[in-house]
Amino acid sequence: MSDPAPLVKVPKQYYPASNMANKTLALLFVAYVLSFIDRQILSVLIGPIREAFSISDFQFSLLHGFAFAIFYTVLGLPIGWAADRFNRKRIIIFGVFFWSIATCLCALTKNFSALFAARVGVGVGEAALSPPAYSMLSDYFSPEKLPAAMALYSMGITIGGGLAYIIGGGVYQYFASLGPILLPVVGELQAWQLTFVAVGAPGFIVVLLLGYIDEPPRLGRVNSSATSTLAGIEEVLQHLRRFKRAYLGHIVGVSILSIVGYGTMAWFIEFLFRSFAMSKAESGGIFGGMFIVIGSIGTFAIAALTRHLAHRGYTDASMRIIMIVALAMIIPATLSPLMPTAYLALALASGTIFCQFGYFGVATAALQLITPNQMRAQVSALLLFATNLIGLTIGPAVVAFCTDFIFQDDSKLNYSLSLVVVIFAPLAALVVWSGLKDFRRALAARASWQ
Repeated sequence: MSDPAPLVKVPKQYYPASNMANKTLALLFVAYVLSFIDRQILSVLIGPIREAFSISDFQFSLLHGFAFAIFYTVLGLPIGWAADRFNRKRIIIFGVFFWSIATCLCALTKNFSALFAARVGVGVGEAALSPPAYSMLSDYFSPEKLPAAMALYSMGITIGGGLAYIIGGGVYQYFASLGPILLPVVGELQAWQLTFVAVGAPGFIVVLLLGYIDEPPRLGRVNSSATSTLAGIEEVLQHLRRFKRAYLGHIVGVSILSIVGYGTMAWFIEFLFRSFAMSKAESGGIFGGMFIVIGSIGTFAIAALTRHLAHRGYTDASMRIIMIVALAMIIPATLSPLMPTAYLALALASGTIFCQFGYFGVATAALQLITPNQMRAQVSALLLFATNLIGLTIGPAVVAFCTDFIFQDDSKLNYSLSLVVVIFAPLAALVVWSGLKDFRRALAARASWQ
């Protein structure tokens, strides 16, 4: 990681060849898919892990969210700093390798503390993916093409999350049918432990494939001096203070909205099991398939709606859409867990999935549009820091908290899911709205650093 990435100054209109750009986007997308499979696999293993370690919903939520997020969030900022200075490709390769090992190590855990530590390792590795990936994509694709590229990359959330349910449910059911398996050295492994190995191992193949992408030249750097090619912490803070309402509205609003998303992702499969006795294989297959299809449609539909709003004269379209999505999801996300049948709950969940996981690509592109190149990875890391500190840590935990301490009944998980939506989705819309004016001001100032 010691060799710096190329910092050559290139013409503003130049971008690398489209074939390399598309190949890089495809491989980064695959890596992002795997990261979400490994991150979300716990959602289909709630029952067996709770039984193995005799833990409550709230304790499980610490494994799902806090253990992963504790270093994922903390390391995101220094990794963003490194990605603005060093070879981004190598940082990503290291991250994929590390989290794949940590996911496989989850299979060897024999107690809550060991699994917690392994989940921390998954978070450490995954922290090294998105900050440098966002920065690389902004150097591969022009501002006109960047929102679509970011939207495709962000589809890794929906594809990976969906595959975690589909593959996780199916693989777990298969291993459960075999019973415990005795292996040399490691001893006896249960179905949930073998599932971790099955989803972690493909990461090593991706590590090899990532060796074939190139580190692109860095474009769009501020030209004030020869030393301005690298942004220090003070320079980043100065830029953030200059447009603080835009950044606060965007980052805090997206983070609050992610509470709803991560809470739903963590607990919806378990809700279907507790309320309707739907098997993990069946619920994982249906919900995972919806996640992939509807989430992917939502990603491109929301990107298209953003372009439509921009063509209609809304220069803040890429941020305004976040507010629209937050308001649109309130009704389906609130009512879905309250339905009397599993299939009605899933039908309404389609609207939730469309909204929840279709906007993030546009949201990340919005942040790139108001941030100079030499600090994009650091600011992107700040977004990931906030969304995961707030969303990934609080989302699963607040649902479990409601179940364990407010309703005090495992069967009332559905009420917990609805309550979280009613509180946090309107709040997210309000926070985003507060930053729209300053976001437009930041866009107007964009010419000064190009």
